Amino acid sequence: MNQSTSDGKFSRRATLFKTLTVATVLATGLWGCGGGGGSDGNASGSLPLSASWTASMQDGTSSLNATPVAAATFNNETVRQVVRLSLGGDSLRVKLSNLFGKAPITFSGVRIARSTGASSIDTASDRAVLFGGQNTVTVAPGTEVSSDDVALSVSPLSNVAISSYFSSLTSVPTVHSLGRQTAYVGAGNQLSAPSVPVTATSTRQSYYGLTAVETASIEKTRVVVTFGDSITDGFNSTVDASKRYPNQLDDRLKANGAARTAVVNSGISGNRWLNDVAGPNGNGRFERDVLNTKGVTHTIILLGINDIGFSEALVPAQAVSADQIINSINTAVAKAKARGIKVFVGTLLPYKGAGYYSVAGEAKRQAVNNWIRTNTQLDGVVDYDKTMQSATDPLAMNPAYDSGDHLHPNDLGYGAMAATVDLSKLQ
Repeated sequence: MNQSTSDGKFSRRATLFKTLTVATVLATGLWGCGGGGGSDGNASGSLPLSASWTASMQDGTSSLNATPVAAATFNNETVRQVVRLSLGGDSLRVKLSNLFGKAPITFSGVRIARSTGASSIDTASDRAVLFGGQNTVTVAPGTEVSSDDVALSVSPLSNVAISSYFSSLTSVPTVHSLGRQTAYVGAGNQLSAPSVPVTATSTRQSYYGLTAVETASIEKTRVVVTFGDSITDGFNSTVDASKRYPNQLDDRLKANGAARTAVVNSGISGNRWLNDVAGPNGNGRFERDVLNTKGVTHTIILLGINDIGFSEALVPAQAVSADQIINSINTAVAKAKARGIKVFVGTLLPYKGAGYYSVAGEAKRQAVNNWIRTNTQLDGVVDYDKTMQSATDPLAMNPAYDSGDHLHPNDLGYGAMAATVDLSKLQ
């Protein structure tokens, strides 16, 4: 190998390492009335609930080099976070998380309203989000809390804004780092403000302590949980455009008349099956982020490329074999099927040219994909590898679908992934 080739590979690996580290530390056939996570109502006996939007939580203080990162803090500030709902409903609940906190977090107020674009809301739809009848809620470390029912009618594929006020200095270590959706931070209590003024430093692209919105309806419902890494999380998709592959799959379902089939996202950028950072490892979080999702009936699993790439380039000390990845997928499949959940597994996408690509890693990818394609225990295989590969080099991504790093798709590529899923198996 000549020196220029070696330097080029090192540069790509260093760039990928930096990208993954930044993503980590950024402010960081069943109905929904049975099976899986269920869709029971709250203690007041309300209508059945189903997940309409989710974000898997991470420890925002963790990093690959084991040096803790400062958690995001807010002090007499309002954080307005916009989410796109999958399901409509006549009422909803908001779920807050302090899963990775070491101290209690107090939300001095939370409100929800229909979003009208950017940080603006429809003030006529503005509602208080109460917890046990109270405006303020303190979430203990290591726990999550769901709100009371909020009487707000919402439509499928509509955006809502959840505003949280922190009256005093508050550290929020529990985050979802890669939001691909702008969050707005404003001084003081702006919970019901028509919009939050935008400055050069007032916007973020992460979710802070907000992990789910669940909607209630008497109608029968299915919930598809997409589980994976940055490719599920939507890395390099257009910000504020809902072009992640789960979003575009949701668009297809709704266009096909499946208004009561939800698609929610449990991807974490940089995630791996066997090692923490970025995010808790897939084996450890599968029950919480998939099996316990409200109303889950189906899951699409796409995880393993980071186990391979980190092994060969970024963190060789955490080397993972193809068999270990296969065993992890197999365990997750067995757990889901034991809960009556239908399981689909996606083949790992081509990644030749990516910063952590290697011949040894490619051999592992091929072994994992061969196992997935021949697994008779699955309810279906989603062959993303075949869809995304270049016509001239099947080990590389189709240039038309490549966001530029040879690992993550662009919006068109995420659309191609969504189109690979057989809708008839999700309805």
